[in-house]
Amino acid sequence: MTREWLPPEQYIETIARSTSYACLYFTDTRGRPVQLKATYSSDVWQWPGGNMDPGETPWECALRECFEETAISFDGPQKLLGAAFGLPRGQWPVNHTGFIFDGDELTDEQIEGIVLDPDEHTDLRVHTLAEWEPLMGPQKFERLRKVHEARHTGIAVYLER
Repeated sequence: MTREWLPPEQYIETIARSTSYACLYFTDTRGRPVQLKATYSSDVWQWPGGNMDPGETPWECALRECFEETAISFDGPQKLLGAAFGLPRGQWPVNHTGFIFDGDELTDEQIEGIVLDPDEHTDLRVHTLAEWEPLMGPQKFERLRKVHEARHTGIAVYLER
């Protein structure tokens, strides 16, 4: 069977489309996850991050979004904790691919200095995993638990939803 090669603009129309995001996972110095409450839903807790802009790498996105959402200028190493993939669901018509980087530990002073973007987040909390569990849906909590574990084992996690 012979295949005819398509020009890039035609080939692009035949493959899966995806949005991409990146974020930073922080804990306090006692190892408790730091999360932000999203403005768009009263039960969504998340890490500083968001969708990539055109021409931006996942790492650049994570740094930009973290600064925009918290005023933290992260300058630590690029350490990938996990990758996430979601198929289209509900009104979301394309795949959703994400990169979760290790933001390391924040001191109490750094946490107190966080300035939330009120258009994005309404609250910031620091809890143990056990304290987070009742505040989150099962799927979101499982993601938190697996990323937290990846931080401790040094083995990146792959997540699907």
